[in-house]
Amino acid sequence: MKIEVNKRYVGKIFSLLKLEYPEVSCFLNHETPFQLLISTILSAQCTDERVNIVTEKLFKDYRTQEDFVKIPSSKLEKYIYSTGFFKQKAKSIKNCSKMLIEKYDGEVPNFMNELVKLPGVGRKTASVVLGNVFKIPSIAVDTHVTRLTNLLGIVDTIDPVKIEFKLKEYLPKNDWINSSHYLIIHGRNVCNAKKPKCSICILSKICPSFKLEI
Repeated sequence: MKIEVNKRYVGKIFSLLKLEYPEVSCFLNHETPFQLLISTILSAQCTDERVNIVTEKLFKDYRTQEDFVKIPSSKLEKYIYSTGFFKQKAKSIKNCSKMLIEKYDGEVPNFMNELVKLPGVGRKTASVVLGNVFKIPSIAVDTHVTRLTNLLGIVDTIDPVKIEFKLKEYLPKNDWINSSHYLIIHGRNVCNAKKPKCSICILSKICPSFKLEI
């Protein structure tokens, strides 16, 4: 199927996804900006479900930046072991907590250029925090967003920054935050990487990657 990628096409995709998923929100459980920041650091190469299991216990025992600075690395690593890359994540979390205390008076900054200065924080993590905590229009690009935007022909790249700015080019600002949520939930529920359910996909009539299931 040949498609013309423009604002109308991309707008149609997200209009259909809005109908399919009228209620979407951040998939990482959190009560504070700091908790979401830590959860998103932990979510690298890990499922949100696993992160939520880990942080349910972690955030009961450790709540503040000071708590995470004081906890021995070996103990923190045991808490977060199942999220993978636990040594690097523990290091990032402790250094991030320390920097928040020393440079930002314990407050999570609400600017992209400040967030990405924090250890373990890239554009994806910063975008998650900006959008879901501060309601600042942002698009977080994860593996689901990367995969679906390519399958739908919106982009032809796996570069997350290029994908982020291409989506921003096509979508109005008030759709930026939830655009990631729509693609993530659809990637999990229908457009599964291993076994896509094309026959029940709400996007099947316009998707260039549609395949009949055998």
